[in-house]
Amino acid sequence: MIRRIEDADIAGKRVLVRVDFNVPMQGGSVSDDTRLRAALPTIAFLREGGAKVILMAHFGRPKGQRDPKMSLAPVATPLADLIGHPVKFVSDCVGEDPKGAISLMKAGDVLLLENTRFHAGEESNDPAFSAQLADLADVYVNDAFSAAHRAHASTEGVARLLPAYAGLALQREIDHVTAALDNPNRPVLAVVGGAKVSTKIELLKNLVKKVDRLFVGGAMANTFLAARGHDVGASLYEVDLIDTAKAIDEAAGQAQCALLLPTDVVVAKEFKPHAERRVASVEDVAKTEMILDCGPETVDQLADAIAASRTLVWNGPLGAFETPPFDTATVEAARYAASRCKDHGLTAVAGGGDTVAALNQAGVSGDFTFVSTAGGAFLEWLEGKALPGVEALRD
Repeated sequence: MIRRIEDADIAGKRVLVRVDFNVPMQGGSVSDDTRLRAALPTIAFLREGGAKVILMAHFGRPKGQRDPKMSLAPVATPLADLIGHPVKFVSDCVGEDPKGAISLMKAGDVLLLENTRFHAGEESNDPAFSAQLADLADVYVNDAFSAAHRAHASTEGVARLLPAYAGLALQREIDHVTAALDNPNRPVLAVVGGAKVSTKIELLKNLVKKVDRLFVGGAMANTFLAARGHDVGASLYEVDLIDTAKAIDEAAGQAQCALLLPTDVVVAKEFKPHAERRVASVEDVAKTEMILDCGPETVDQLADAIAASRTLVWNGPLGAFETPPFDTATVEAARYAASRCKDHGLTAVAGGGDTVAALNQAGVSGDFTFVSTAGGAFLEWLEGKALPGVEALRD
């Protein structure tokens, strides 16, 4: 069990909160405040409980050096607007400046520290830097699931030095993914897409042991098709991973997990927007053709699998979705899954950068039960790996 913020003694306490404020910027201003909004419930909970709220985060990759272009200063004003309360910014995250500012805080005040990655000790999880962070507070809260797979000072080191708890956003991530994989309503269908099997070997190996059906789409499906003896023509696939694909296919069979692949595909001789294309059976891909999306028959079969499931876990697009019209299968399947969530009680959990972009493109990210923006941490959790930032919060 992880320790939860609801169990923390926070009244009058200095609470150091690790948030994800690695936000998109344009012209020195925040261009998308999604990650700021994700932190609002935890900030509100702490303020209402009488805590002094000290926020810390990383931004970009300054490699342990102070870089004005990667300052968190531009975050303070839009965050204050969202909270409806002033947010004071401090130009460092350790040392006398933060200590002085914290000493002046009253219950309910909010302070934002400068980018933790301006110090080399952050990414190296340096014990001395962790101790400097811990010296600022009485209680630690991690609300940044997206950074929980990294054993850094602000995610893991400081959590070992203070009473440490999970924030509300982090809890929500863990609760949804755990419910989908460890204690799901069955049958469970996993949809995994993307370009390369090599980036998702551990994920596939873990999922075949956990789900009832696994649909593989995207260019990675080409490697599985090749492993089953199909000629994939000029398509992107990983020749050196054919044996791996065969082994995963066999492991699925042994685990009584049905591994589903496209039966028809959209092919073209050129990879460009609105290229001349045709729908082909997987037995009928010419040497000069590339598989760029799943075909309509496959989308219908995937829809049937979704309809027959009570839980859906989705990671990755089904085709080259950034290049129209090769986003068709992803969009149609996502919209069908969303309709099952709304009308038939399907539990659908999705995550990963490309996945979020694809669901947004389909206009359905708000209709899924839960969409994680955590990227690498979400993928590692699905792979069954322990996340250092989460392990540090366990009893």
